[in-house]
Amino acid sequence: MDFRVAFLLLALLAGALPARAAPPSPFTATGAGRAPVVLAHRGIAQTFPSAGVTGDTCTAARIHPPAHAFLENTIPSLQAAVRAGADVVEVDIHPTTDGEFAVFHDWTLECRTNGRGRTRDHAMAALKALDIGHGYTHDGGRTFPLRGRGVGLMPSLREVLAALPRQAILLNVKSNDAQEGERLAGWLLSLAPEQRRFLAVYGGDVPVAVVRARVPDVLTTSRSQIKACGLRYLALGWTGWMPEPCQRMILLLPLNYTHWMWGWPHALVQRLEHRQRRVCARALGRRLHAGAGHAGRPADLAERVAGWRLDRRGAVAGAGARTLALGAGLDRRRSAGFPPAEQESAGVFPAARGRPAA
Repeated sequence: MDFRVAFLLLALLAGALPARAAPPSPFTATGAGRAPVVLAHRGIAQTFPSAGVTGDTCTAARIHPPAHAFLENTIPSLQAAVRAGADVVEVDIHPTTDGEFAVFHDWTLECRTNGRGRTRDHAMAALKALDIGHGYTHDGGRTFPLRGRGVGLMPSLREVLAALPRQAILLNVKSNDAQEGERLAGWLLSLAPEQRRFLAVYGGDVPVAVVRARVPDVLTTSRSQIKACGLRYLALGWTGWMPEPCQRMILLLPLNYTHWMWGWPHALVQRLEHRQRRVCARALGRRLHAGAGHAGRPADLAERVAGWRLDRRGAVAGAGARTLALGAGLDRRRSAGFPPAEQESAGVFPAARGRPAA
């Protein structure tokens, strides 16, 4: 038999065989109308203009005038995001010298805090003594409106899990260090299987591969995993078959690549969810902020697919009334459903009242 014919028959057979359904996951869309899963990126955060931002930019030094007092990656910020309707919260983690994982975005401490050095070179107790609101300014350093408000607010991952039990949490590994992958895998394995069901991991190829191999019940994603999944699915996705690299993963899919994906949007999402996988459709650059760039595709995505949609400042769109702007200013906080008492308790600055969200 011709090799190409045999290969085609094998692919068709693989697509025809029913895949075993995975148990329900906190990371999948459920409920009436299958509204998109809402993900809050670092919880509720201060916003900043994205033009000119690079990997080395200190974004705390260029924030908009604060409309609230929340600091990203803190327990109050994450809890407020959940109260606003987030299904999943994303946090950044770093290993500490005393065996914990600190929840903090930056590789070094100088930008946001009154500390110095690499985050991973400190013990958790030392990190907790820092003021993580120290470096935030919107006027070039003339004033620091959040200074003094962040003392003791950097949490450990253990504290986040205790504060948000049974909450889906996406962990971002900031390094590409195999040893960190081993430490995180060991930490995850120390948890009960029911706790791990609410966690997923993404980040550097090397540590994520370690976690994926050692902790098979945790969803993962990395650049190499997305590439391996995407290329195989491009070749054979028309058959309905989902390749092995796409299993147990969260597929972060740039919007400008979606037209290459067989079955986009509905069939692809259903195939992924059938065996406990997730698809996250993400705009690149500023396109999702503006809701433009692809003939309105970012603006109407949520009405067409039960996937995820997020941007750099936590603004996440759901279908219809579920539109939320978790990381924006006071006006958007009101539109997201915060009652007046909640707006006050969140520490909204009086000077910012009425200012349109940036």
